[in-house]
Amino acid sequence: MMKPLKLSIAISTILTISACSLMPDYQRPEPTIAIANQQKESTLNVAELGWRDFYLDPKLEQLISKALANNQNLRVSSLTVEQLREQFRIQKAAKLPTVNAEGSVTRQRTPESLSGIGRSGITDTYSVGLGISAWELDFFGRIDSLSESALQQFLASKSARDSMQLTLIAQVADAWFSWLASDAQQQLSSETREARAESYQLIEKRFNSGLASELDVRQAETALHEARVLEAQYQQQANQNFTNLQLLVGQTLDKDEWKKDWYEIKTLRDIPANLTSDVLLSRPDVMQAESIIKSANADIGAARAAFFPRISLTTSLGFGGTSFGQLGEASSRQWAIAPQFTLPLLDWGVNQANLNVAELQKDINIAQYQQVIQEAFKEVRDEMEARYTLDAQLDAQNDLTASTKRSLELARYRFNAGIDSYLDVLDAQRSSINSELNQIDTRLLRLRNQLTLYKALGGGLYEETPTAAPSQN
Repeated sequence: MMKPLKLSIAISTILTISACSLMPDYQRPEPTIAIANQQKESTLNVAELGWRDFYLDPKLEQLISKALANNQNLRVSSLTVEQLREQFRIQKAAKLPTVNAEGSVTRQRTPESLSGIGRSGITDTYSVGLGISAWELDFFGRIDSLSESALQQFLASKSARDSMQLTLIAQVADAWFSWLASDAQQQLSSETREARAESYQLIEKRFNSGLASELDVRQAETALHEARVLEAQYQQQANQNFTNLQLLVGQTLDKDEWKKDWYEIKTLRDIPANLTSDVLLSRPDVMQAESIIKSANADIGAARAAFFPRISLTTSLGFGGTSFGQLGEASSRQWAIAPQFTLPLLDWGVNQANLNVAELQKDINIAQYQQVIQEAFKEVRDEMEARYTLDAQLDAQNDLTASTKRSLELARYRFNAGIDSYLDVLDAQRSSINSELNQIDTRLLRLRNQLTLYKALGGGLYEETPTAAPSQN
């Protein structure tokens, strides 16, 4: 008769030896593109730069905080992370036996013909103890592989959530900048409409006095209507941009509270653009893709284990008797142990097909991982190259705006002096307004370039910079 101590030792021994794993050794896939640092390396890790240290405008910081608290897509992603965390805990717990307290009371009548004592009788049976039911002994690492797969799925979901946060922060900043830019353009077109209305009234008076032709009147009238159309278009665009901002923030906003003069926006912190493999490999979307590969790698281990026997154990230990008082007596001790194994002999190729599917899925995930890295490389490289051309474009646009404003002043002077026709004024005015509108667009593109580069380098995960970032020169 096996003593309880011997049974405990046997179970502990089984737990110790059931540690074999058939998972392939994981090797991180080498990127298919050459990633090298193209600039002098900086000590600033952009991925660790807190978004409050990058977005310097207080109003924008408040909007980002509201979005992180209220955005429902981010909330769903965070809840999904917690759900997968619990699923991992469930799968991990399957490696250990579940011990249950068991108890039963049976009352049974035995007929005279079966009693063996010549008369019928009623028997009471009491039982109490501990039991383990169908605990699988993980000799070949099937459960361990499934646990690792669940862990990597959880980590992938966490990286997906982090990637969504980076995207949300960039979208909120872009929406706020876009709204302020379109609002500035609407104000500019409104001022143009008012100026053209005054010009139209003035030229109409001159026409009535015989000092201007009807052509001048019609040209001024056409210019006025063009300005009205332009004003309405930018008003619609500003309304749409503000609605988009409210959607991202997740609540209704007061325009007057969040409006700011376009030229008073605090610029974003300039960041070094260092393109190294470490920068790309630490991006949340790349880390998510790698976790998915690791999950598929663990699934291969589980598929391999399916070719070997599955051994399970059911056991119980306790006391039994015909009366409740007997349950504590040494003579009432009882135990049972029932090992069971299942070995696949003929499955018509199902296990092999499952292994092939797992291996193919890993190959698919590796290809997707390479694609994510390539897209990350392109995104960073495009923004790095665009930052310099946009700086040059903005400088040129500023010079062009100053030049067109001066041309408009001269055209008005020559028209008032009777040297040129009003058509020359309109041409100069159109050039000036278009230049100012383009100036706003170009500055918006430069801001977008900065925030996109910050996101592309993994920035936006932290609110405050975890480590001291070097000050700007």
